[in-house]
Amino acid sequence: MTLLDAPVYNAARYRRHRNILIGAASTVFVAFFAWWGVAAFPIDWPWHWNAYIFGRSAVNRYLTAVEQNDLTKAYGIWMNDPNWQQHPQQYHSYPFNRYQDDWGRTSPDNEYGVIQTHRIAASHVYGNVLLIAVLINGRKSGALNLACDPTTHTLDYSPPDMEINPEFYSK
Repeated sequence: MTLLDAPVYNAARYRRHRNILIGAASTVFVAFFAWWGVAAFPIDWPWHWNAYIFGRSAVNRYLTAVEQNDLTKAYGIWMNDPNWQQHPQQYHSYPFNRYQDDWGRTSPDNEYGVIQTHRIAASHVYGNVLLIAVLINGRKSGALNLACDPTTHTLDYSPPDMEINPEFYSK
């Protein structure tokens, strides 16, 4: 075969390869935007989007358990340990009794009263935690600010200097 003996042009093969490339590129494009949508459209780097997904999910599960007054399940979500009752001594820094005082329906330390509804108003990655502002019982201000650690998947109160205002961030 010499340089001038080119193979015969195969239009079907060309079309098949082009369609495979377009299909693969379209699939990656749709998957990327679906991932962004599941993460609630954050204005952040894509490598943080999983933190948004899992953090918002944990806060939703947590507050749903609190709304149902299932504080043992909620404490397990807070500590990311559903079997926390078998080794409560590991959680001496925030014991269950103190937790009940903070989140119980009749507790005087609970500043939100009986929690009936919640809505995540804003979330933002700051440093190595995901800050989440939650509006409790339809309040328009005074959001509950929680911090979710993406590596340990535990929840905590956000420090006062790291609280976010839901008005500045989109949902």
